[in-house]
Amino acid sequence: MSERLNDEPQHPKPALPTRRDALMIGAGLLAAPLVASVVPAAYAAEARASVGNGPFPAHAYGATSATSTLGPLQIERRALAPNDVLLDVLYCGVCHSDIHTVRGEWGPTPYPCVPGHEIIGQVQAVGKAVTKFKVGDIGGVGCLVNSCSTCESCLADLEQYCLNGFTLTYASPDSSKAGHTLGGYSDKIVVTEHFVIRIPPGADLPATAPLLCAGITTFSPMQHWKLAAGQRVGVVGLGGLGHVAVKLAVARKADVTVFTTSPGKVPDAKRLGAREAVLSTDTAAMKELATKFDLLISTVPEAFPMQPFINLLKLDGTLVNVGAMNPLEDVHGLGLARTRRSLAGSIIGGIAETQEVIDYCTTRNIKADIELIRIEDVNGAYERVVNKDVRYRFVIDMASLKDGSQPRS
Repeated sequence: MSERLNDEPQHPKPALPTRRDALMIGAGLLAAPLVASVVPAAYAAEARASVGNGPFPAHAYGATSATSTLGPLQIERRALAPNDVLLDVLYCGVCHSDIHTVRGEWGPTPYPCVPGHEIIGQVQAVGKAVTKFKVGDIGGVGCLVNSCSTCESCLADLEQYCLNGFTLTYASPDSSKAGHTLGGYSDKIVVTEHFVIRIPPGADLPATAPLLCAGITTFSPMQHWKLAAGQRVGVVGLGGLGHVAVKLAVARKADVTVFTTSPGKVPDAKRLGAREAVLSTDTAAMKELATKFDLLISTVPEAFPMQPFINLLKLDGTLVNVGAMNPLEDVHGLGLARTRRSLAGSIIGGIAETQEVIDYCTTRNIKADIELIRIEDVNGAYERVVNKDVRYRFVIDMASLKDGSQPRS
């Protein structure tokens, strides 16, 4: 942490701002509108109303088993602690992780399961110790809502690697109360201030929601592996994560190639800024690209044979997996060793880095390509995601939960 570098007892100096402090200051300076996003007037009026300290009843949409469809539920949000923020949820993205979790595909899921970790909302109330937000502000919540805050990882702004266990936004043991966390397919959520991201003025709110997962998941490895202008980067898979990865890599002036199994996505890859799009089933094309890439980012949500892609890496190149969370397939030790290639993994990003990607994207007008849906259409949307029939991220307009769906207890 930067403040530890100023331990000079004879000539004390003001502590340097931490990376987190700098990002918070920077977020506050972003005032120029880029793409106007109007918060519905009814929400603004509600946000200004006095709501007390809770607990708060909430309407939600969730699943009661691995085989059930999602439907309306009545849940309760905890009372505000001093450092808590109550968000009136405006938009929530649909991530493939939501589907895996709801269906129990990544292991046992606690039910009822209310998914959603790409949340944009308006601040409706704040705890007495909150300094970062005021009522009426716009905040975002990504994949994390808590961590220990004291371990080496947390102190380095790497809460996603908390050594004592982080708390996910949904389907995670909830340290604030008995039970498990419930996510953003709901009309309100209470989250500790530190884990709420400031959404700059002018952000396109529905199209910004996916950046809280898809954006940070692909931005973080570009930062860590220092993707630079002119380097050659491959994005494996052109879906919710992949299409954002292309936009971020293009913004860094990298030379971008997309690898896809869908011929219909080749024109989209070029529209998004990729120099080249390759069908990964084309063996000849893959061989022609051997040893050409500095970095590959795999966004494919299921395991697939990795060695054909490892073969594309230069000396000291790295393939970073951010998609498949199950056992990987077809990795040969010699294929890694003979050119000192690396196979690595990465998950989301810390809170400071998530703020960084939101600010980065807002100032450059980078946003997700979305299809806005009503909450009652989410089950159909899940099937379309599985069938690769979305360009490229579904986002739920949570006004549809408020005006249309009747919760069940």
